[in-house]
Order: sequence, then structure tokens, then C-alpha cells
Amino acid sequence: MSEADIDLRPGGRFFVRMRGPDGEDVPLPGVWLAVEPGRRLVFTDAFTSAWQPSAKAFMVGDITLSDAPGGGTRYEAVARHWNAEDRSAHLAMGFEAGWNQASDQLEALARSL
Repeated sequence: MSEADIDLRPGGRFFVRMRGPDGEDVPLPGVWLAVEPGRRLVFTDAFTSAWQPSAKAFMVGDITLSDAPGGGTRYEAVARHWNAEDRSAHLAMGFEAGWNQASDQLEALARSL
């Protein structure tokens, strides 16, 4: 991720830019649908800032944190796509590997605190 602008509140805008290994430039605008501190984040690219519809809705992301048995935190990330074609395209982009890598990085950061 080479750029991030995040207004973390329901209805708040976010914009992130990802750079691929071959120089791909992927701008990702959206809005936060739900923000429950320490518990849940829900976001979508269906809207851009100020609830303006995006050119093409792709997904809704839902991240939930909860207490894990035996201590620690359970992290659950769910992506909901508008249709099967969008889901397939997201998988082909390496979505699962990317989110798993981000989860590993978050765990490493948490352990270092």
C-alpha cells in the first residue's frame, strides 16, 4: 500500500492505493459503513466520499474482533461480493493470500507491542 487516507467513522471516506509487483496502480476508494471501536469494521467500495455511488460496486468487507478462547483476539475477515464473477475476479487477484499476509503482519505487530 503506497497511500492511505482514512476517515474512520460511519460514512467516512477511505482511499488507499496499492502498487503491484509489476508496477500496477490500484486506487481503492470507499466508505466505512460501520465502525465499532475494538470490535468491528465494515466498509464498501459501492460508494465514494459523501455517499456518492461508485462506478462499479465490487465488495463489502466485514472485519470482526472478539475474545479468543484461552486469551488473545480472534480476527475474522469476510468479503461479500456483488456477484460470483466479482468473487472469482477477486480470488484471481490473490485476495486470499493478500489478506492472509496482512493478518500475519497485524499479528507480528501486536506481538511486538
